[in-house]
Amino acid sequence: GDSILKIMEDIAEPFAEPTMSFVRELVLRTIQYRDELDRLIQSRAENWDFERIAIIDRILLRMGICEFLYFEDVPPKVSINEVIEISKRYSTEKSSKFVNGILDSIFDDLKKTSRLRKTGRGVVNK
Repeated sequence: GDSILKIMEDIAEPFAEPTMSFVRELVLRTIQYRDELDRLIQSRAENWDFERIAIIDRILLRMGICEFLYFEDVPPKVSINEVIEISKRYSTEKSSKFVNGILDSIFDDLKKTSRLRKTGRGVVNK
């Protein structure tokens, strides 16, 4: 029954403020754009019933795509690598390959359609 902000504070309490600020922003934007993020996932998980994708994988995919689209200074390859590492630790044995494939595919789609807006260290080489 706690708010998402309360849950984030409880889970991430040991982290320093710059990290907490990023965590808050990522979680809130992921929630805000959930429908759009889910449509992107579904477009690339065509042979999967969306509801049968492991919940942790859906959350990680949403967060990775959210970083692609709404965090201009985060390099996409960093987003992909971080999501893969988290999936290895917290999801199923095959999740890292599944997550990697979906994120790579969506990343390529976003590049082709010029939807990526990256600046600073997040700039994407074409």
